[in-house]
Amino acid sequence: MKRTLTVGKEQYEVEFTSQDGAMSLVWEGQSHALDIREVEPGCYSILMEGRSMEVLLDPVKSADPDSHGYRALMASGSYEFALADPRRALLAGGSAGAAGGGTLTAPMPGKVVKVLVAQGDSVQEGQTLLILEAMKMQNEYKSPAAGRVARLHVQEGSTVETASPMVELAAQEAS
Repeated sequence: MKRTLTVGKEQYEVEFTSQDGAMSLVWEGQSHALDIREVEPGCYSILMEGRSMEVLLDPVKSADPDSHGYRALMASGSYEFALADPRRALLAGGSAGAAGGGTLTAPMPGKVVKVLVAQGDSVQEGQTLLILEAMKMQNEYKSPAAGRVARLHVQEGSTVETASPMVELAAQEAS
């Protein structure tokens, strides 16, 4: 699952992957073996490539409303950072904009487990359009605005790659 990590004014693209129960972090093109365990609420034990660290994680307000802000307290100091979920940008005005038009694309590879709309259906803002399973998690994808389903690019059981079109929305026609 790709994320944009913002530390101060610097931005980094990071990706968490999981295969056969093993987790890794891809940071600046390099993959790092990773094991994370929550030992108590907000306290995490992290083992990364043989190095162990304990991190206390507190949510903080982020300047970007599409990001989740955190403060990490570690033995080496305190760090504030924000993580942006690419699905939020896609659903809140990325490629399927606030006017209701555009194409909802897959933010990660996965399998479409449920399609809840049909071509031609009118949809309301926040209405679930489909459910995509990725990394053993089911994610609901909702309409960013009222509109109409102009085209379905997927069906139940379809597999999608990152950036594959899933649902094309047309703007709501004025009455």
